[in-house]
Amino acid sequence: MHTPTEEPAAGGWRVYLNTRMLVCAFLGFSSGLPLYVLITLVQAWLRTSGVDLKQIGLFALIGIPYTWKFLWAPLLDRFSPALGRWRPGRRRGWMFIAQIMVALGIAAMGFLQPQLSLGSVATLAFALAFFSASADISIDAYRRELLSDAQQGLGTAIHVNAYKIAALIPGSLSLVLADHLPWSSVFAITAAFMLPGIILSLFAPAATVSGPAPRSLSDAVVLPFREFVARSGWRYAILILAFIFLYKLGDSMTTALATPFYLDLGFTKTQIGLVAKVSSLWASVAGGILGGIWLVRLGIARGLWVFGIAQIASTLTFAWLASRGADATTFDLGWAIAAESFGAGLGTAAFTAFIATTTDPRYTATQFALFTSLASVPRVFINAGTGWIVDRLGWFDFYLLCAVLALPGMALLLKVAPWNTRTR
Repeated sequence: MHTPTEEPAAGGWRVYLNTRMLVCAFLGFSSGLPLYVLITLVQAWLRTSGVDLKQIGLFALIGIPYTWKFLWAPLLDRFSPALGRWRPGRRRGWMFIAQIMVALGIAAMGFLQPQLSLGSVATLAFALAFFSASADISIDAYRRELLSDAQQGLGTAIHVNAYKIAALIPGSLSLVLADHLPWSSVFAITAAFMLPGIILSLFAPAATVSGPAPRSLSDAVVLPFREFVARSGWRYAILILAFIFLYKLGDSMTTALATPFYLDLGFTKTQIGLVAKVSSLWASVAGGILGGIWLVRLGIARGLWVFGIAQIASTLTFAWLASRGADATTFDLGWAIAAESFGAGLGTAAFTAFIATTTDPRYTATQFALFTSLASVPRVFINAGTGWIVDRLGWFDFYLLCAVLALPGMALLLKVAPWNTRTR
């Protein structure tokens, strides 16, 4: 049986404050920024430019590269870019190139006119999503190789929370600037926030590589899957994939229709904007950071158990809020959202660390991309049916169902990551 490696962690403040964790923070920010540009800033730009809401809704399709990135991940495992005399290796080289293209794509966006060339905007946005997803592939692989198994939990938590904090730039600062500056300047300033990640790619420490790159593109495609099955066996490989699919299923469904749920309870858009969004962001960040710190002590296997239970409990706070109905107060709203986001942040810290330690360092990019793509399937496809489920069950029963759907993933922990697991 193969399970996540749990190495003893070094003590003292150096566990939490060191160069590698700082690298995770900057790269997490660079990884999150382009996604929030696409789902926040671009939408605001299109709407203020007079684009129809139906057309804006279709822009959700530009997110396809994020769910299919495993298709070209083998290319990033197979080839190492040569940048003049600089030989950065596979991970830092592709991080540098992808982030450069992301920055150029964001800056170029402001020079288009949506009302005159919406097709060009869509094409550029899709290209931006492609390079952003490519940056994610190389950054995830680099982080896996940079950190030991014992550091994966904290490093991943720092990465995920820096990713979320990046939303403050296109979602707040850039929107404020748009009231005072032309869109070309807004997008250029937003693109400039990619510079720390780009510079870091030049000077970040080289990651530990366990073996040479695949000898051919065929090897880059076939060997990661063959290695995963050979290491785990067919039965255990299927259990791992099922666990990755199911662990965050209930949690993902819980927030799929969050805004309509708040509106149905009678809260105003202003209340939702001031209470819900703020509570969600900072509680999620707190959960992720504390989750990473606790994982250093607990280990990934026990973290999956403890934080998985916390996820289920936090989902039930939404059921409680639904039971309050029209009697729910603003305090109730803020408390329930903070609790759910905190629990989700804890679960995400352990879950992403588990994915990292499940990959083989020789094929990190391909395996990591495959696992994270599989984890996103519930969010992309199953959540599409949540409206129908709510219509049939009502909000209270829907959130009870979300809690129940978390149980199969928890049950798989008995095989995938038993409580006393210490070695892979």
